[in-house]
Amino acid sequence: MSSVIEKYHDLEAVILEYMPSANIERIRAAFEYARKSHGTQLRKQGTEYITHPLAAAEIVAEIGMDEDSICAALLHDCIEDTVATHEDIEKLFGKDVATLVEGVTKLTQVTYTSVEEEQMENMRKMLFAMAKDIRVILIKLADRLHNVRTLQYVSEIKQRETALETMEMYAPIAHRLGMQRIKWELEDLSIKYLDPVAVNDIVKELDQRHIEDEAFLNTVQSRLTERLGEYGISCQVSGRVKHIYSIYRKMFSEKKLLSEILDLHAFRVIVNDIADCYNVLGHIHELYRPIPGCFKDYIGTPKPNMYQSLHTNVIGSEGVPFEVQIRTWDMHQTAEYGIAAHWKYKEGKGGKVADEEKFAWVRRLLESQQDADAQEFMHALKIDMFADEVFVFTPRGDVINLPVGSTPIDFAYSIHSEVGNSMTGAMVNGRLVPYAHILNNGDIVSIQTSKSAKGPNRDWLDIIKSPEARNKIRQWFKKEKREENVMHGKLAFESELRHAKIPLADALREEVLSKVLTRASFGALDEMYAAIGYGGISAQKVVNRVREELRSAAKLKKDELPLEEIPEPKINNSAKHYHGVVVEGLDNCLVKFARCCTPIPGDAIVGFITRGYGVSVHRQDCHNYIASLNDPDETERWIRVSWVDTGDSLYSTTIEVQIVDRTGIVVDVASALNTLKVKISSFNARPATAGMTLITIVVEVKNRDELISAMAKIMSISGVSDVRRADG
Repeated sequence: MSSVIEKYHDLEAVILEYMPSANIERIRAAFEYARKSHGTQLRKQGTEYITHPLAAAEIVAEIGMDEDSICAALLHDCIEDTVATHEDIEKLFGKDVATLVEGVTKLTQVTYTSVEEEQMENMRKMLFAMAKDIRVILIKLADRLHNVRTLQYVSEIKQRETALETMEMYAPIAHRLGMQRIKWELEDLSIKYLDPVAVNDIVKELDQRHIEDEAFLNTVQSRLTERLGEYGISCQVSGRVKHIYSIYRKMFSEKKLLSEILDLHAFRVIVNDIADCYNVLGHIHELYRPIPGCFKDYIGTPKPNMYQSLHTNVIGSEGVPFEVQIRTWDMHQTAEYGIAAHWKYKEGKGGKVADEEKFAWVRRLLESQQDADAQEFMHALKIDMFADEVFVFTPRGDVINLPVGSTPIDFAYSIHSEVGNSMTGAMVNGRLVPYAHILNNGDIVSIQTSKSAKGPNRDWLDIIKSPEARNKIRQWFKKEKREENVMHGKLAFESELRHAKIPLADALREEVLSKVLTRASFGALDEMYAAIGYGGISAQKVVNRVREELRSAAKLKKDELPLEEIPEPKINNSAKHYHGVVVEGLDNCLVKFARCCTPIPGDAIVGFITRGYGVSVHRQDCHNYIASLNDPDETERWIRVSWVDTGDSLYSTTIEVQIVDRTGIVVDVASALNTLKVKISSFNARPATAGMTLITIVVEVKNRDELISAMAKIMSISGVSDVRRADG
């Protein structure tokens, strides 16, 4: 009990240090209310639950947030996990605090059809609240940071799920808001649970070279401090080794050992004004040789998240390259705390005085994706908020930021819908380029338009990168080409049905079609065809829903049969089954699954009588089985085996995924399996051919159908070139 009170006093100390005028009585009341509401609830590690809201509130205080934010952080789990209501909190602590707590609270009263849909709706709700008040996401980041700090107390599955969601959602949000300190910690903590072996290797090697690294950092730091002091430049110089995740990502993307990473060290010089930034840059380039093409001026061209610094890479006298970042103290505050450093409130009123345009991107995202389904929304979210960006210029010198890989079409639609719809050509750096041309940093882009233009082409949807452009093109087709959309959609739907081997008559049965249309919010069949035609929903997704309804109808029909009419399953009653397998002619024998082909229910299988280890079950397409058929001594040892009802049992099998190297693709693959609730037992990546990586994944599934769904999901990821079952 005393430790909780001590932690609360620590929180008060942090608050009073930067906000002496804070109403401590009100904050203490929020703490007492939260503690009483959570009552006897405990955290996984056995401590009082209130220790979590306390920790979240301290993180909120450390980034300098206002009194309402601290109260909301203390109360943030009350609506979700206790009997407290929005009205109770509003009555006691005011409307602003209650709204913040509501914004952080998950949608717990809704039933979802998939994990991805649940994740999407909670994220969408939080972003809507964030668009109105940025403090919602800052409190949520504090909540998530403390949860990740204490992941060691939860199960391995929960560790992996939370770490993956953090890497996919919360770390990129922190980056988008410019909150680098929180982003780095979220990434470093999460990667420990996603790839513990690789992280342990990195930490071990860093520990071994710690003395050498410290000596290098101290030498450069002393030399810079001495040189700048000689010229009367007031500054603070610090050096560090790159963060664990930064090293991990570089090693993986460039296929390098830690000893082969050249820019392992980074230095920061903080000065009083902008003029000194450029002055320091000159001194550094005199002391050390700059590496051509590695200078970036984020002061003249700030990042969208408000980050400003000068970056330069140089080679030290020892021949070791390193990076130097130069910024003012104000820029440093923004770099560390991002939007929180700029988000101020009127004393005692909670009124916003920050620049609303800084959050316009959130509103644009929500407006463009308001009709999207779960999968599309999450995809757009990752690109629009989290993807690496490219900075290009209009002919007038305005900076436009787009996702990496964007084309002139993306640029045109970022200017205005009409510019994109009337586009007839594009010039980059004064040269005519094709529509599929990939834009690079610093390009000057000019769009040619015509009033007589026919509008966008459907092929553009295959080459554009930004969700904003995709949505605007779809809206044009939705408005201008309804009859054409219906025709295209009908053809695509029927083609997908043929591919899925579902008769059209079955799909259009009244009891099936009505449920499909209702689930997808369509009033009529033509509306669905039109949506498929303009890209509002995929034909594959609709057919998957048709398949689900047909299965439900078949199951319902079977359940309605009188007991005596239900056919008895044909099972060999003379043999016992082990692990869901019946061995013909043998009873009470040991059954194991061959590691070379890892069979699962649904596979065609065959058994091999081993010497002393029972029957080994193989897939019939296993290369060991096929090869042994030419050996007379082994042929007689193969016997028939078959699957019986395996219930909800899980079976291990191995898949191999060949990917094109790109940042984030490994996390995308893991995320796809996580979305389908497929348990991952092992996940390893190794270089294959030039520019390619082979990922070997051991998964646990119920049957072949579940595995095929997972493999199809992975195959749909951009950059995945092949997915196959491992065989030997």
